[in-house]
Amino acid sequence: MFIKLRNKFLILNLVIISVMMIMAFSSIYLITYNDVRKDIDMELHKISDFYHKSNKSLKEPRDDFDKNGPPSDFDDLQPPRERSVAFTLITDSQWNITTISSIFDMNDEFYQTAKKAMLSKGMNSGNLKLDGNDWAFMITPHFDGYRIVFLDITSQQSILTNLIYTFLVVAAVMLIIIFFISRFFANRSIQPIKEAFDRQKQFVADASHELKTPLSVINTNVDVLLSNGEENINSQSKWLHYIKSEAERMTKLTNDLLYLTQLDYSDIKMIFADFNLSEIVENVILTMEAIIFESNISLDYEIQPNLMTHGNSEQIKQVVMILLDNAIKYTNHKGLINISLKKHFNAIVLSVTNTGEGISEEHIDRIFDRFYRTDKSRARKSGRYGLGLAIAKTIVEQHGGKITAKSVLNQSTTFSVELPIDSQK
Repeated sequence: MFIKLRNKFLILNLVIISVMMIMAFSSIYLITYNDVRKDIDMELHKISDFYHKSNKSLKEPRDDFDKNGPPSDFDDLQPPRERSVAFTLITDSQWNITTISSIFDMNDEFYQTAKKAMLSKGMNSGNLKLDGNDWAFMITPHFDGYRIVFLDITSQQSILTNLIYTFLVVAAVMLIIIFFISRFFANRSIQPIKEAFDRQKQFVADASHELKTPLSVINTNVDVLLSNGEENINSQSKWLHYIKSEAERMTKLTNDLLYLTQLDYSDIKMIFADFNLSEIVENVILTMEAIIFESNISLDYEIQPNLMTHGNSEQIKQVVMILLDNAIKYTNHKGLINISLKKHFNAIVLSVTNTGEGISEEHIDRIFDRFYRTDKSRARKSGRYGLGLAIAKTIVEQHGGKITAKSVLNQSTTFSVELPIDSQK
């Protein structure tokens, strides 16, 4: 699926770039062609004017030129530019050649061929091909006949032809280079989509697995109750308690999933306001202090007073409860939990440290993933689904902060939350 998506992206990218190159190259070619065409037309008019002023046939000026050198006014009648071949034909009204004006030696058959090729075009000006060369011609009235000016434009046509070949080569090279560059960036662009898709698939699979277990337990206990239909309710209370317990687990899981969905849905705007984070942390500690001591765990905390931040106080309170609850569950017997809240530069840093087994490096980067648990058997016994830290991370990020974890095996684990003093959005 992702390969097809990448290929579609590549094809679309190459099509867009190809169209842009065609437009750019066509514009350059048309501008060059028009310039060359104007130059040719200008040259044809200048040559026509030159031979009109000289008004001599091919044979007369050629004999004079050979025997006596160039005539006295020849320098004033030179063509404006050097050309390989340029000549003029004067014809009568029936297109019979009466005069040939040229400074080049060509046989009469060539001129007749040129005239016939010109007449076959049926136009007053245009291009034709003779003896492998390209020629431009122009017809103007001349007394009771016509003046036809021919100009060799082989070099100009070669320039235009070479320009087309150059464009094709450049376009091919550019498309090859752009293909590999586009493929590289397409792979990089699709990678986050692929990762998000894989996470979504894993999320659905994990959620289905977590729901499957309590449903199986409920179905089993219902079957037991049905098989003991003659017994009274009091004698079957054990199975009913099992059903209720699993139903409560499913309810908690469903609520957590719905809450995560609401957090991820960007259109839902939470009410943010300034609040005293120090008081929030102190209240959570007081709420859970009894559970900590009942678990035979020591508690040490240092709360800097009156630290104000901006956000949703209930959500931040939930983050603190998740971190403290997580610390209680994973602290070793007679272990220690240390809580610290203080200002650090332009941020407020909350740290929750607990002694215990710690988290290995292979797990430390994934503990904020949904449904991820380092010890699945222990988590299942405690009724945990691996959603708490994922919820905490989502809340912290929505408040413009960040949450990190570090651990030393068999010693301690520390979760740190960093919130900006002013995190208004």
